[in-house]
Amino acid sequence: MIRRVCLAVAICTVSSSAQWLDHPTPGIPRSADGKPNLTAPVPKTKDRKPDLTGLWQRMRGPNQRITTGLAMGPNLEDFMRPGEKIPPLLPAAEALYQQRLANFMADRPSARCLPHGIPDQMLIRVPMKIVQNPGLTLILYEEFARFRQIFTDGRAHPPVASPAWLGYSIGRWEGEWFVVDTRGFNDKSWLDDSGRPHTEALHTIERFRRRDFGHMAVEVTIDDPLAYTKAWSFPMEFEFLADTEMIEDVCDNERDSLHSVGK
Repeated sequence: MIRRVCLAVAICTVSSSAQWLDHPTPGIPRSADGKPNLTAPVPKTKDRKPDLTGLWQRMRGPNQRITTGLAMGPNLEDFMRPGEKIPPLLPAAEALYQQRLANFMADRPSARCLPHGIPDQMLIRVPMKIVQNPGLTLILYEEFARFRQIFTDGRAHPPVASPAWLGYSIGRWEGEWFVVDTRGFNDKSWLDDSGRPHTEALHTIERFRRRDFGHMAVEVTIDDPLAYTKAWSFPMEFEFLADTEMIEDVCDNERDSLHSVGK
């Protein structure tokens, strides 16, 4: 178990610190020395909306620890604003959380090549690409090659026939903020790597604001009345990754755990 945890941490560190593809990003603002100008103005779409398109990676927060106990990735507690705490879990959810902690988070979905959920997928420092189009915005996650569709064509949430790992997302603009409303989750994913649970009642609101060319603020609200005593929110910051591209990331199904322990 220790070898497996250490190896997974090492892999996450390498993959999130640098990309091996080196290619100049076309059409981005640059300073006189040719370097990307991340403080240039926000690009706009044809309809004058802020254009979120680009390759992004979460910046390390001022309060975030490199590791949290035996968890391989970030813990939501590290993202809370000073003086704020995650609200208490309801009894059934608390019992499940304690069970996962007692098991040293050995049953994490990602260890079996299953998806990170929301917000866990954004907590890990692995690149994501936003592709903004009229009527539809895509978020492509490098890890495990996952994707999300965010519909902006005015549709409402459909009845939930098949709860999904990443839910069903619709988006709208509120001034400079792109607001993503997601429902229809299954209850199989974890909110963070410590094993914090949720139910199928989970409802998330993500608010994206590109502050300048190279920096984006994201605020996430978690509302699950069957697992937590109240809703709560937390902020994150993302930085534009220039002159590189996404790389293929394949999870080798059930054999991944065998590779992790060196078999």
